[in-house]
Amino acid sequence: MSLRSVIAGTGSALPARRVSNAELAETVDTSDEWIVERTGIRFRHLAGEGETTATLAAGAARAALASAGIDASEIDLIVLATSTPDQTFPASATIVQTALGIPDCIAFDVQAVCSGFLYAITVADNMLRGGAARCALVIGSETFSRILDWEDRGTCVLFGDGAGAVVLRAEEGERGVLASRLHADGRHNQLLYVDGGPSTTGTVGKLRMRGKEVFRHAVVNLAAVMGEALDAAGLSFEEVDWVVPHQANRRILDATARKLGLSPDKIVITVDEHANTSAASVPLALDVAVRDGRIARGDIVVLEAMGGGFTWGASVVRF
Repeated sequence: MSLRSVIAGTGSALPARRVSNAELAETVDTSDEWIVERTGIRFRHLAGEGETTATLAAGAARAALASAGIDASEIDLIVLATSTPDQTFPASATIVQTALGIPDCIAFDVQAVCSGFLYAITVADNMLRGGAARCALVIGSETFSRILDWEDRGTCVLFGDGAGAVVLRAEEGERGVLASRLHADGRHNQLLYVDGGPSTTGTVGKLRMRGKEVFRHAVVNLAAVMGEALDAAGLSFEEVDWVVPHQANRRILDATARKLGLSPDKIVITVDEHANTSAASVPLALDVAVRDGRIARGDIVVLEAMGGGFTWGASVVRF
């Protein structure tokens, strides 16, 4: 039997404040119709006082542990994907470790923007199969609202805050992560980036994006990497039960599905409720589909995302 990284539990956490397009239009030059037509987004959650990337991550982690039916003491690895850490250092994963009462485990952050969760799950999968750990928390958590330019209606309406998590456990059998494929191409840095950083401006900076160019690259890259991951797993698109994509824009999701000939009924969509939560969007959507019963044990699930850098990736999982 092969040793695989099995998803033993899922969890998520959202800020208390839920903001509609209509509420956003009270302070931003936009409208519900404009946002829905171009993005499919209707709501987003925005972090308030006392809510940070780490607190949301810890909440999602607790929910995932409860779902898996295990105690935090069993966790020996935490990989947290985020582009909005609580501090420049130490890693927000160590804040989550402390919040969960784990005195000693491997804990670090991964930064690959919206693809961060795919990078994190691939790193954790390799560590589990290699014997460095036996039980891992893999988390995507973001507070993008704190790096948005709220006067730029082309970007500020697209994003929200939140966290999602999975418990990965090394087990022998047919279930688990079957294959992953990751990519990056730094030549496209200026299409989606933050205009600040400790080593350049000494400031956090604000998010900048050239949406049309990002859209074009996203559809091509996501379709290709999903095919690569399925080929590596020895599977075809016809055998896929569910696709859990990065929730960036409804039009990207629809265009990718059309390009691959996938039925819209197989795509998990939460962008209307959560907006783009960057590294949190895939695990958030996964948790929604697991808890409402759509994704069941034994299903073939493809996770995919693309983000600034550009980075992109896909994982095939037998749930």
